[in-house]
Amino acid sequence: MRIYVDGDACPVKAEVLKVAERYQVPVTIVSNGGLRPSRDPMIQHVIVPHGADAADDWIAEHIGAGEIAITADIPLASRCLERQARALGPTGKEFDAHNIGMALSMRELNQHLRETGESKGYNKPFDAKDRSSFLQALDRLLAKAV
Repeated sequence: MRIYVDGDACPVKAEVLKVAERYQVPVTIVSNGGLRPSRDPMIQHVIVPHGADAADDWIAEHIGAGEIAITADIPLASRCLERQARALGPTGKEFDAHNIGMALSMRELNQHLRETGESKGYNKPFDAKDRSSFLQALDRLLAKAV
């Protein structure tokens, strides 16, 4: 069991580490760089080359069945599910076989609306409620898995 964090823009890295420590689950944070390495032996930092999907590709290639990906990237969540892993967004939303298709479709629709100028594409600000929901969701996932 391992948690993989899509680390470049993840707002809940500290929360992941807090919950993972409680359950003694190792964490791999994957990014293009710029993150301070940890001395904690349970935390691995992987620096990938710069590129649009380099971190996503690394996670999708290394994650295994039953492991957990923390990502806001819906296509990456889908790729992780294909490998029988779990995927959790930073707001606490778990992606699964029942909702990933709709999430991918909505992402594509919103992208189309932004490209045509129909939508400005502003995202709701990340807030304390999102952080709390994430903590609860990750705790539930790990409690079931460990």
